Amino acid sequence: MTEELSERRTAVVIEDDADIRQLLETVLEQAGFETVSAANGLDGVEAVRSHNPLVTTLDVSMPGIDGFEAAKRIRAISSTYIVMLTARGDEIDTLQGLDSGADDYMTKPFRPRELRARIEAMLRRPRANGDAPAVAAAAPAQPAPTAVAPAPVAQVATPPLQQQVSSPDPTIVHETAARHAAPVGQSVVPIIMQPAAAAPDDGEGWLVHRGLKLSSATRIVEVDGTEVDLTRSEFDLLQALMESRRRVRSKADLALMLRGESYITAYYVSEADKRAIEVHLANLRRKLADSTVAPRFIETVRGVGYRMTSDD
Repeated sequence: MTEELSERRTAVVIEDDADIRQLLETVLEQAGFETVSAANGLDGVEAVRSHNPLVTTLDVSMPGIDGFEAAKRIRAISSTYIVMLTARGDEIDTLQGLDSGADDYMTKPFRPRELRARIEAMLRRPRANGDAPAVAAAAPAQPAPTAVAPAPVAQVATPPLQQQVSSPDPTIVHETAARHAAPVGQSVVPIIMQPAAAAPDDGEGWLVHRGLKLSSATRIVEVDGTEVDLTRSEFDLLQALMESRRRVRSKADLALMLRGESYITAYYVSEADKRAIEVHLANLRRKLADSTVAPRFIETVRGVGYRMTSDD
């Protein structure tokens, strides 16, 4: 089925505004998709059921059922990547959209090039059933350059960079590239490149932490032996935090990770992207029954980001 989806690269556009619907069709067709459109939520759900698309764009305010209800119904029958588009940018709307099963949430007016970039980034991530990333058969878009981490070298003459700086949690900051990539007039927060860390492993391929277990191979998460159902984004965030252990991951860092750009610094991270991370983490904590006051698994480092709690 995945091979068929990759070959067809079908996208469903659910949008009641004819002009925006036509714009979305153009953007997706330029990205190599065949598009199927619907002007309301009920027709959109049926289009997803009939065509089993790789990507679905979904307006929030529509006649009949709204985008939140449509997303829930779509998620019950399909693992399509859902991007919600709305003129409402309030945090509660973002929370409701992501909680309904959306993979990404963008406010109108949106930049067509950013929408396409976000969709292509989503296609680099595994689908919910653990299949290979759908970007394998992507349209001829240039892959983003990535920085390759250097291989470990034995018996070096000088201490590694982490030992040459006074900070106990060193990072490498690249601000110039991010400044050039940001929209004109927008402030830029330097994006932090974080090296990978060795993750705790039970010897059977599971990451483990205080009764929490995660398998990247099967994309299964368990808490005290009980399986927990997570969305793609929630799973990816939890895996990143468990792999990083006590190293703090910033919101910008995690936002780039979800977009498949963990080690690329020439990308702008908006406040909406950071709010989306906050929403994902709130949902993740709720599903793990993790308290923010006395966290068992994930703790917030105020003003910096997130990390796993101490093993003690």
